[in-house]
Amino acid sequence: MTTDAAADLALILDAAREAGELALRLRAEGLQVDYKAGNSPVTNADLAADAHLKRRLAAARPDYGWLSEETADNRDRLERPRLFVVDPIDGTRAFLKGRPWWAVSIAVIDGARPIAGAVFAPQLDQTFAALEGGGATLNGAPISPSDTGSLEDCAMVGDARMFTHPSWPTPWPQMRVEARNSTAYRMCLVASGDFDAALALVAKADWDLAAADLIAREAGAFVGDHRGEPFAYNREIPAQRSLVCATPALAPLILDRVRHIAIGN
Repeated sequence: MTTDAAADLALILDAAREAGELALRLRAEGLQVDYKAGNSPVTNADLAADAHLKRRLAAARPDYGWLSEETADNRDRLERPRLFVVDPIDGTRAFLKGRPWWAVSIAVIDGARPIAGAVFAPQLDQTFAALEGGGATLNGAPISPSDTGSLEDCAMVGDARMFTHPSWPTPWPQMRVEARNSTAYRMCLVASGDFDAALALVAKADWDLAAADLIAREAGAFVGDHRGEPFAYNREIPAQRSLVCATPALAPLILDRVRHIAIGN
């Protein structure tokens, strides 16, 4: 943990709160909705929060690179030693429906690894934060994952239909499966012990994962892809092949069931 990483964390925490408050204000005024490729919604609040974060963070750290879901990718980020990885509204569908499970997610990446992460869920007034080597917190209090070590009756956050698909060689045991729109928020719920695991067997963008990856690992959870490999950020294609986030005891049980699946490279 370095002094400048701590200063970066303070900066992104303030910026995340500002972006969340801006998004709430714009939603109260009435949203304009468009759709991107894949039928993914984007609102004027997503774009306004993104623009605010880019101005705010670039002014404070002009030498840092930038990667965001709502900004065209500039490969100049590959040459920067540090960069911001941003999702201005992670969970836009929940945001549109007035559900609370959306968040502003911001990470600072040094080389290929996150060193500071902030995930702010405005409607729940929950702020998750972490520094590399400094542990993870929720609203300033330390957090840690549960001690659950059995898949039977564990609390899984994900798509219930995936677990009941008939193609699984070994059926999954009965679990309490619930959905949350924001990938980052799902991982933070594992970090805080509210859920035991999160599983997504589809590619996830760096902006979905980076901040919550650090938060979950600093809390003591496992984070990696379905082959058990850790994530590396700021690559030419800024995405990871899949997501497993779980308690240390559950992670190997999940990986045993999913590592055979062919996803990505």
